Amino acid sequence: MRAYLQLIRYGNCLMAAFSAALGVLIAYNIISGNAATIPFPLNEIIYVGSVVFLITGAGNGINDYYDIEIDRINKPERPIPSGRISKSKAFYFSISLFAVGTMIAFFINTICGAIALFNSLLLIFYAATLKRTALIGNLSVGYLTGSTFLFGGAVFYTNGGIEAVSVLFLLATLATVAREIVKDIEDIEGDRQDGASTLAISIGPEKAAYVASIIGFIAVLASPLPYLQSLLSVRYLAVVFIADILFVVAVAGILKEKNAAKSSRLFKMAMFAALIAFLVGT
Repeated sequence: MRAYLQLIRYGNCLMAAFSAALGVLIAYNIISGNAATIPFPLNEIIYVGSVVFLITGAGNGINDYYDIEIDRINKPERPIPSGRISKSKAFYFSISLFAVGTMIAFFINTICGAIALFNSLLLIFYAATLKRTALIGNLSVGYLTGSTFLFGGAVFYTNGGIEAVSVLFLLATLATVAREIVKDIEDIEGDRQDGASTLAISIGPEKAAYVASIIGFIAVLASPLPYLQSLLSVRYLAVVFIADILFVVAVAGILKEKNAAKSSRLFKMAMFAALIAFLVGT
């Protein structure tokens, strides 16, 4: 059981589920001011969180299925390259999670189901092909991460829920794209041996670091937007400032120290701090 939890990277799954639940709460708070008859969406929060947990886990599992040769070099301790889970078992387990997650999503409503189905197919296509392409793969992961907020807002799509969380989708997408480019710099040797053509390989790690830095700074500059649009309270600004500092330090780490591993960890910490900011500002 422990190996399967490591396969799906349950910590990432929990963070993604938390993001989607926040999307539901933020969308509810925004639209309930104009439609007081909408009941508190407790069941929808549980359903949305479950769907995102399952599909994120499935995506991580299918990614490891296709990345076994890269992981033998970059992450040999992972369940498949270490031999704790066979490739075939990892594949069927991941497909099962995709199927269950998508079925639950269609139970919520058609739009949630469509997003879940599209994201599931994109995750498979990403793992099989897009991950090895320059920038397109990074943009795909950025969209997938940001779409957890869209998925939460889609619970109230008839009341403008998707539009209500669109700026959160943008911020999450930008931050994730920056971190994914840094991760590609960190994994450049394994990716090169596998024949991948990531941005770090295509234009070199130094230029890729500048691209990641620019995108990271755009995310920092755009971070006040949820407050300026009256989507989140002033408490959001206080906490997101901490996230912004972490983003800046992460950028400095990749530009000055050229330490991709450290920068990637800082980006992850910054994204978690941003989630907390979304929570307290709701």
